[in-house]
Amino acid sequence: MPVETLSWRGGLDGHVDLLEQTLLPAEERRIAVRTVDEMVDAIRRLAVRGAPAIGIAGAYGVVLGVRGADAKADRHEVVARAREAAQRLAGSRPTAVNLFWALERVVQRAQRELEAGRDARAIAEAILAEALLIHAEDAAQCRRMGELGATLLRDGMSVLTHCNAGALATGGIGTALAPIYVALESGKRIAVFADETRPLLQGARLTAWELGRAGVDVTLLVDGAMAGLLASGEVDAVLVGSDRIARNGDVCNKVGTYGVAVLADRHRVPFYVVAPLSTFDPALLTGADIPIEQRRAEEVIRFATSSTAPPGTRVRNPAFDVTPAELVTAIVTEVGVIERPTTERVEAALRAGGRI
Repeated sequence: MPVETLSWRGGLDGHVDLLEQTLLPAEERRIAVRTVDEMVDAIRRLAVRGAPAIGIAGAYGVVLGVRGADAKADRHEVVARAREAAQRLAGSRPTAVNLFWALERVVQRAQRELEAGRDARAIAEAILAEALLIHAEDAAQCRRMGELGATLLRDGMSVLTHCNAGALATGGIGTALAPIYVALESGKRIAVFADETRPLLQGARLTAWELGRAGVDVTLLVDGAMAGLLASGEVDAVLVGSDRIARNGDVCNKVGTYGVAVLADRHRVPFYVVAPLSTFDPALLTGADIPIEQRRAEEVIRFATSSTAPPGTRVRNPAFDVTPAELVTAIVTEVGVIERPTTERVEAALRAGGRI
């Protein structure tokens, strides 16, 4: 395990132990999250980030909303508290569909327990059990995606990635970085080029830190150097994660991914997306329907305590962009590899995974 991003500590009255990612790489600090408001804040300010990890954090956040419930409490009130917590958590970030999927799943579990006549404590315990199950399933899915994705990597390959889609973004060994970890375990030599990923430098602060910590051969480059690198022929494949995938295979990922995909296509470099089925949104027919989070101007015009633009500069700061399915060589999921994704092929995978 390269790094543990988050975990639940204790029983029903416990808390979430979270790696504070905003401090990396300068400081490795873990924080205790004990309330719904603290979890909303942690997700919103990117203390925890990455679609699968956000989903897990959201599920645990619902548990925080019902902690302290005892058998004598009002059963309906506990479910109402779970729904309220889920609603508040849903407003923390708009793009990563794993969050809404996980919140719906734990709330549905609470409703089933209510209808089965369970007491308040049993309902709360069931919510915790469901959140722990979501976490465990994600870890298993990361491993499976790593195994499937590793078959696409040959010994001696160099891979380019954008943003962070490793253990820091999931409950396991990662999505896009999982095939690299598994390939290395099998004895393959894999080198990684990591885009810095402006403006929050997830590639520089997180991917380079995580891979270096795991002993992976990693080279950091500024985003503007990516085009020349792909043109040079030094990159054998691109591996990225995703925050939401539409029914037709359009992929939403960290802003800048679309440009990587266009240039990979231009230079005939395979472009692979690695994401669990919980990242797919069957309700959205195309990527044009995916809501794109617009973040604060300060992330662009300031770096740490220094200004990087004149006062009053207008800023456009989308957190994500959408890569059309036609630019995607394959999507690696826990149920198999979707080659040259189309609506029909995505739907087949979703049926295999019970998502539709």
